[in-house]
Amino acid sequence: MLNGTEDEEKWLAEGIAGIQHNAFYMHRALDSNNLREALKYSAQMLSELRTSKLSPHKYYELYMRAFDELKRLELFFKDDSKHGVSVVDLYELVQHAGNILPRLYLLCTVGSIYIKSKEAPAKEVLKDLVEMCRGVQHPIRGLFLRSYLAQISRDKLPDIGSEYEGDADTVMDAVDFVLQNFTEMNKLWVRMQHQGPGGVREKREKERSELQDLVGKNLHVLSQIEGVDLEMYKETVLPRVLEQVVNCKDDLAQYYLMDCIIQVFPDEYHLQTLETLLGACPQLQPTVDVKTVLSRLMDRLSNYAASSADVLPEFLQVEAFSKLSNAIGKVIEAQLDMPAVGAITLYVSLLTFTLRVHPDRLDHVDQVLGACVKKLSNIPKLEDSRAMKQVVALLSAPLEKYNDIVTALTLSNYPRVMDHLDIGTNKLMAMVIIQSIMKNNSCISTADKVEVLFKLIKGLIKDIDGADVDELEEEDFKEEQNSVARLIHMLYNDEPEEMLKIICIVRKHTMVGGPKRLPFTVSSLVFSALRAANGCDIEHVAYEFFTQAFLLYEEEIADSKAQVTAIHLIIGTLQRMNVFGVENRDTLTHKATGYSARLLKKADQCRAVYACSHLFWVDDQDGIKDGERVLLCLKRALRIANAAQQMANVARGSGGPVSLFVEILNKYIYFFEKGNKQITSSAIQGLIELINTEMQSDSTNPDSVADAFLASTLRYIQFQKQKGGVMGEKFESIKL
Repeated sequence: MLNGTEDEEKWLAEGIAGIQHNAFYMHRALDSNNLREALKYSAQMLSELRTSKLSPHKYYELYMRAFDELKRLELFFKDDSKHGVSVVDLYELVQHAGNILPRLYLLCTVGSIYIKSKEAPAKEVLKDLVEMCRGVQHPIRGLFLRSYLAQISRDKLPDIGSEYEGDADTVMDAVDFVLQNFTEMNKLWVRMQHQGPGGVREKREKERSELQDLVGKNLHVLSQIEGVDLEMYKETVLPRVLEQVVNCKDDLAQYYLMDCIIQVFPDEYHLQTLETLLGACPQLQPTVDVKTVLSRLMDRLSNYAASSADVLPEFLQVEAFSKLSNAIGKVIEAQLDMPAVGAITLYVSLLTFTLRVHPDRLDHVDQVLGACVKKLSNIPKLEDSRAMKQVVALLSAPLEKYNDIVTALTLSNYPRVMDHLDIGTNKLMAMVIIQSIMKNNSCISTADKVEVLFKLIKGLIKDIDGADVDELEEEDFKEEQNSVARLIHMLYNDEPEEMLKIICIVRKHTMVGGPKRLPFTVSSLVFSALRAANGCDIEHVAYEFFTQAFLLYEEEIADSKAQVTAIHLIIGTLQRMNVFGVENRDTLTHKATGYSARLLKKADQCRAVYACSHLFWVDDQDGIKDGERVLLCLKRALRIANAAQQMANVARGSGGPVSLFVEILNKYIYFFEKGNKQITSSAIQGLIELINTEMQSDSTNPDSVADAFLASTLRYIQFQKQKGGVMGEKFESIKL
């Protein structure tokens, strides 16, 4: 016994065999110019299309076999010298075929020739054909018959400029024909859902989806009619199409046809008929995926707006944003069971639309965010990951458009949307905001905006209720906190009073971060306060900061690596300060150099001491330039490097690496270029010779890194020598 699939294959094979058999005899009749026999066998051939045993997919295979044979038959009908019958008589003759389905296929075929002959107005023949096709009411057979009618007539419509153009109403005749065929096809298509037992609905819907393009093709033909201008589309075409869409009350048909309308007709037509098109959306079945329909419409209009600045006034003229916003609100109200992800997706599309069309209207952006907040407020807890993803897309859109977080900070509803994110997504969005600030080098310069910003990133700076800090990976936690620390450096205002407000706000938010976060954020806050104190010339405040920093260094930092990091931070910060008088600066620099020389490891001592040389030479216009003390620091660093070399020799029986000497050489070259007269070419020459001697010594361990560093340094000297000019003359006396 055969299963369903095997049965269908068998029936298809039998149908194809029947077509081939009758086509064979039809060909013989055509070759002998025997019209009577040709009609007989063509009718028998077309009778194979009467089957109701095949699925749409298999029926299409059978239909295409018959369609190919009909093209050959049409060529025979066209040449009346072969059969001796006028096209008018032939049109009458084929109507006597025994069965209605073959009769109508033959009638459409001859009708095509009849229109071409121009012995009757095209509109009359087309009207006759579209009415006669009502005789086939079986959904699949009727759809394919009307598809054949649409196929053979599309180049014979009485359109403006067509050879079949008629009187003044010629375009309306063409539109009426296509609309009538579309309406009848849609009815047949919708009727398919009622065929067969109720338990196979899913299968029927799949079969209907396979046939949707047959119906949609009519709308494509309508869009290609030259005479359908905006006025006709607005007054006739769109209302009649939408009437059919709404009245069919079928969710599959409504979704597909609304999408077809959006895709096939011009953008400017959609813009000028927006109210009519949107008015149909709330009338669709509750199960229709209206959000996708509206999203595609807004995407299409957004792309249209982006295509040319010339079209933007049209959007303002028709109040596109207002109409879209109202339509979305009505759809969401009408579909009470619409999931959160559907509503938020609509708001994302609306936001994308307004950002492209009205980027200057921040009130529109905030309005969309506010509508989203209203929808989210009705949901106890947003747990749908797809909805969460759409909320992130909604929040990211303004950042990507404006490339400026400051703009987003003016949107009152932006933080209210963020409040509806879960803990993990909230932190993710906070990182996106910080990365946007870093990427665009945005400076947040007012206290009120800093307040909003830190409320947005609160997930990073304190524990949110319900969050489990221990679950967070250590590396992820460090990355988050380092991002916050870098953010603090982006907050600045030249006015001391406003800057103090900013610092106080940052302090208020960061101090609740707990012991795990404070080591990352407090140091940035301190340096930011130092910069404020330096900028507003409050010497005693800045001095107190350094005093406390040294006190912390002495009493709280015991780890040698942490000491190295801390002393370099102190040196780097002090180097940039210009608020101190001579006495206070001398005190602080003396402390810095003293602590540098007392680090645990000689290599760390050496590097910290030569870093202190920058405390006595600042490139600013009014900066200190004490060449003698620079040289003292560098000489002291050399002594420490030499001591490190000797200690390595005693401990291991061989010398240590010479990389410290090469590093000091680079400092000599730096200050030599800057014009420090205490740093001479002979001093540089002597240091190069010392390094070469050390590297050639049998007691020195090979060090490829130091070798490469030295080679690069010497190439730089050679480059300066060859460059000529003042700098070339300075380096000329150095022998390599």
